[in-house]
Formats: sequence, structure tokens, C-alpha cells
Amino acid sequence: MEKAIFASGCFWGTQFYFEKEEGVISTTVGYTGGTKENPTYAEVCSHTTGHAEAVLVEFNPEIISYRELAKLFFETHNFTQINGQGPDIGEQYRSEVFYFSEEQKATIEELIKMLKEKQYFVATKLTKATKFWTAEEKHQNYYEKTGGTPYCHIKRRIF
Repeated sequence: MEKAIFASGCFWGTQFYFEKEEGVISTTVGYTGGTKENPTYAEVCSHTTGHAEAVLVEFNPEIISYRELAKLFFETHNFTQINGQGPDIGEQYRSEVFYFSEEQKATIEELIKMLKEKQYFVATKLTKATKFWTAEEKHQNYYEKTGGTPYCHIKRRIF
């Protein structure tokens, strides 16, 4: 089993797409990349913690590769938007990948290079993974609980 952390706007929509992939063992929404320990949703939304809404993905690399997950990350959000996704504005909604290994970092760098070669502006940040704080239970598997679908995330083919 391996882990990956992706931040691509509202974590509800990010989780919605990753949890559907074969080989994904679990997804957890939470916060990372900031300075406050164990932040709450309200604190993250107050723009004082520096955290991004993110999804921790645990996956079986024998079934799905990190590269496939990274492509899904780019194909399910607007990686050209700085500090936001659609109507959700703020640094907690930024596009950022938190890597656990040099291999993960190199994969993201390669994909960003490919996107730039296709003339895309890429706002996505690349940061070494630090502490991931699990969000409140009401945010876990939000769309599964509510029967809704993402309003800020749309899957489209880019690669």
C-alpha cells in the first residue's frame, strides 16, 4: 500500500473522484500544508492556518499507479486557477500536490512539464508532505452521504 495527498479545491469533490478508482483502498479528507495543529474546518476557512483542503489517498500500486492517480488529479480540477476552484475562493482551495517520495515528486514534475508543453498555465504547487490532519466526520464521503455530485470538479481528458 502507498499513500498520496492531493489538494484540488473543495475536498468533497476531490474525494468523489478518487474513491471511485479501482485500486484505491481508502480516501480521507483533511487539512495539510499549514501551520496550525489539528485545525477545524472553520479555522481553515478563516484563512489563518495556511492549510489546504486535501485528500489522503491510500492505494495499491499493483492495481493503480501513482501516475494514474496524478493524471486523475489534473483531469478533475482547474489546475490553472490560483487559490480557488470555480466559485470557491481562498488559499485552502489551492491546487497542490504533497509528495511522499522523490519518485512522486518526479512524476508530478513530468506531468506539469507535459501540461506546459500543451500550452497550459499550471498553478499547481508541489510540496513535500507534512502532517495530514483528518477533517471532521461530517466532511468524510460527503457526496456519498448526501447523494450529491461535485459542483467545482468536472472530469475531462487532458493526457
